[in-house]
Amino acid sequence: MLSEGSLHSSGTGAQHYYDTHSNTYYLRTFGHNTIDAVPRIDHYRHTVAQLGEKLIRPSLAELHDELDKEPFEDGFVNGDESSPAEGAVSKHVVDNKGVVKFGWIKGVLVRCMLNIWGVMLFIRLSWIVGHAGIGLSLLVIGTATVVTTITGLSTSAITTNGFVRGGGAYYLISRSLGPEFGGAIGLIFAFANAVAVAMYVVGFAETMRDLLVDNNALMIDEMSDIRIIGTITIVCLFGISVAGMEWEAKAQIVLLGILLIAITNFVVGTFIPAHDKRAKGFFNYHGEIFSENFGPDFREGEDFFSVFAIFFPAATGILAGANISGDLADPQLAIPKGTLLAIVITTIVYAGAAVATGACIVRDATGNLTDLITPGTLNNCTTAACKLGFNFSSCATNKCSYGLMNDFQVMSLASGFGPLITAGIFSATLSSALASLVSAPKIFQALCKDNIYPGLHMFSVGYGKNNEPLRGYVLTFFIGLGFILIAELNIIAPIISNFFLASYALINFSVFHASLAKSPGWRPAFRFYNMWISLIGAILCCGVMFVINWWAALLTNVIVLALYIYVTYKKPDVNWGSSTQALTYLIAMQHAIRLAGVEDHVKNFRPQCLLMTGAPTSRPALLHLVHGFTKNVGLVVCGHVHTGPRRQALKEISTDQSKYQRWLIKNKMKAFYAPVYAEDLREGTQFLLQAVGLGRMRPNTLVFGFKKDWRQALMKDVENYINAIHDAFDYQYGVVVIRLKEGFNISHLQAQEDLCMSQEKTAHPKETVVNLEHSDADSKPSSKSVSETNSPAVSQDHKEVKGSSVPLNMADQKLLQASSLFKKKQGKGTIDVWWLFDDGGLTLLIPYLLTTKKKWKDCKIRVFIGGKINRIDHDRRTMATLLSKFRIDFSDITVLGDMNTKPSKDDIAAFEEMIEPFRLHEDDKEQDTAEKMKAEEPWRITDNELEIYRMKTYRQIRLNELLRENSGTANLIVMSLPVARKGAVSSALYMAWIETLSKNLPPILLVRGNHQSVLTFYS
Repeated sequence: MLSEGSLHSSGTGAQHYYDTHSNTYYLRTFGHNTIDAVPRIDHYRHTVAQLGEKLIRPSLAELHDELDKEPFEDGFVNGDESSPAEGAVSKHVVDNKGVVKFGWIKGVLVRCMLNIWGVMLFIRLSWIVGHAGIGLSLLVIGTATVVTTITGLSTSAITTNGFVRGGGAYYLISRSLGPEFGGAIGLIFAFANAVAVAMYVVGFAETMRDLLVDNNALMIDEMSDIRIIGTITIVCLFGISVAGMEWEAKAQIVLLGILLIAITNFVVGTFIPAHDKRAKGFFNYHGEIFSENFGPDFREGEDFFSVFAIFFPAATGILAGANISGDLADPQLAIPKGTLLAIVITTIVYAGAAVATGACIVRDATGNLTDLITPGTLNNCTTAACKLGFNFSSCATNKCSYGLMNDFQVMSLASGFGPLITAGIFSATLSSALASLVSAPKIFQALCKDNIYPGLHMFSVGYGKNNEPLRGYVLTFFIGLGFILIAELNIIAPIISNFFLASYALINFSVFHASLAKSPGWRPAFRFYNMWISLIGAILCCGVMFVINWWAALLTNVIVLALYIYVTYKKPDVNWGSSTQALTYLIAMQHAIRLAGVEDHVKNFRPQCLLMTGAPTSRPALLHLVHGFTKNVGLVVCGHVHTGPRRQALKEISTDQSKYQRWLIKNKMKAFYAPVYAEDLREGTQFLLQAVGLGRMRPNTLVFGFKKDWRQALMKDVENYINAIHDAFDYQYGVVVIRLKEGFNISHLQAQEDLCMSQEKTAHPKETVVNLEHSDADSKPSSKSVSETNSPAVSQDHKEVKGSSVPLNMADQKLLQASSLFKKKQGKGTIDVWWLFDDGGLTLLIPYLLTTKKKWKDCKIRVFIGGKINRIDHDRRTMATLLSKFRIDFSDITVLGDMNTKPSKDDIAAFEEMIEPFRLHEDDKEQDTAEKMKAEEPWRITDNELEIYRMKTYRQIRLNELLRENSGTANLIVMSLPVARKGAVSSALYMAWIETLSKNLPPILLVRGNHQSVLTFYS
């Protein structure tokens, strides 16, 4: 038999339970017999941890609760069962056998270098040096390096701020900025990588086509040959990628080897004596050439920015390693180390190649050996070529074919063995294409797993030990193939570069945003970052987007914005603890503190309601009506008082808090849910009245639904209900009591719906099926919850309904229809305001706020006031003047001159019959007996009390007659709530007044402000 069990896990996942009370082999923690766990990493893993088992530490209830108390449903009973921690070890243990994981060199460094170098190194760098000169070329390379280095630092900060899963840029951005930005960038970044496959393959095919042209070996024509070669190439690359990451990594190593050999070949070639290459502009290293090529010589409309736009796409490969983050053995170490080192190495190579070509090769050369001269023989020739024995002055008037400006293959000329440069070009294009072909499906798979776009979820499926996204590979293959067959990428290429830059901008912004939010969870292990430098990096990325291509930048922003709006509208049900949440909290806290220092002013008054709904799903009509005059105006807090066994109530509170708040958000209710545990309704309401709210954002009005069943309920509950109203007045709250003749509480119908859904569908087709659009699967209320309309009678009905599934009776059908009454648009009608007593203006403000809302805008306000028969016109003009000063439109003002007329005998008799069961009749009892009975049942109505307040009683009866006569067809009635003096008017009499005043009427709000002005006519 286990009492308090200790739970431990062996390395193989076996679970061990130790009875710490009776067994002798228990494990001691710090020498004590306890189930309290010591800190260990397995307690902090996610459920699907990939690096070990998920362990659950003993709950606070296990350590704190008494053993002889009734447990939670999933707890242990009186020490007779094992600890709730039993079975808490996650059964998910990842089988790492056969899974391929890469280190920082093979997984990140190699991929980044291959992507950054690309074809730009061999084909376009010399042309850039020719136009910009050595100095500005180094500035171009340096500027691009600044952008990529800042982005690399930001990437390093994000990746070291927690465990990184697959998804690359998408994962980093979505977990930092949330699903809106992550979903937008993830889709376009995956698409950009897919189209980049086509770009690199077409680059390879064009080089192959040029070789075929040089050797007169074209298969069909130049464009068709590109398509044929490109199709064959992408099929081969697709085969390598589908074969698995290990094969793809081996291919990358081979391609890197070829690329390094090609670079070495170029460096060695610059030192080999030129001899016959001089006619084509290559002279080895000479100071004259370096000096001449150091400055710019822009031609054909080129400038610094256009040259920069051509070079920068070479730097867009820094996320090649991060894109396969799910396949790295230690992403937190590999991504920062590999990415930053790749940036350093590739920058040095680019800068060195720019200096080497600028110091060895002249800008223009004819390629003719006949231009050989003796140095110094031509007085009018001062170029570096003339000083070295060649006269290329004819290139000033005629376009030449060689030199930095004219020959894209000039690096082959300068190299030791030309074909190796061609092999380097092949290696650069194929490696970049292969990296993109692998990256796109990995990113897309991570995006689809998060179900940001539900229609794409089929692509989240993985296969094999490495969870390979084969469906994503196929999709990427067909996208790439489609653009290869188009064979015209001059338009799409700038858009792809902008897609990459948008991703970099958001990565930089993520670091700035996370640092700005000051979330305690933002603790990167990588310390070499700065939030302001990251912000500068984000701005630079945006600037570069427009420098490269302004219309492509605009298109990118439009696409990102459209996807952002779509994801925001869909509201995916995810919670990643993004910096957006952290910053929202920080801003809200700062504004709340700032607001707390501002004194209240009557012009800024707004009704902020503590609405006693119980479970919000059980009284939707009450919530909709109050939400109607508080939406975008004031605060609404749905109060829910839980009673009953303390342990059960506390468990319900913990589960209800998030459940009902989600329900409010889902149903677009701008309200908060506040559950509380108390002995009864009054005590719970007192807790809420005193504690709910923050600073100036605190309720100032208590809203109750009318307790329709008060005559059948326990009078203790009625006493608590009335005393809660008294307490609200004591705390200087306004009070609103709302009555709907059908009632508000539909919780018993929700219970019936849950029962119907759980049974087999065998009902007769003609039977009524309960369908509540306000409820959800988890909305069954607890019978232990108390709110303003709950009572033992309601709880008993609740149990009877659960016992059998029956069609709705007429009363329930009307109740169900009424529950959605205030969701619908109110047609042309009236809101009748019976402003009988000046409570500060709340009775008038609420109906005005209702008419500002779309659902109520067609309703006109009619005002009813009390007055004397001999001065009706005067009272009407006075009220009209007041309303005009308040700038409140009204359609009519009625002065009630006969308000104090004695009501009909039938209505008086009906009232006396209603209160008869609650009277004390002390005159018919002995004094001691009457006093004892009054002490035990203070809610009873005494004869003396009834006599003292006879005229006030008659007034409530007469007002009901007038209400039925004048406002029987109104859409809504708003009326002054009568106030009963505390300690003088019994609960039963006060309840009878409210009952009499509001019976047999349209929906009615009985309102009483706290007698502080809420309206003003001063500016």
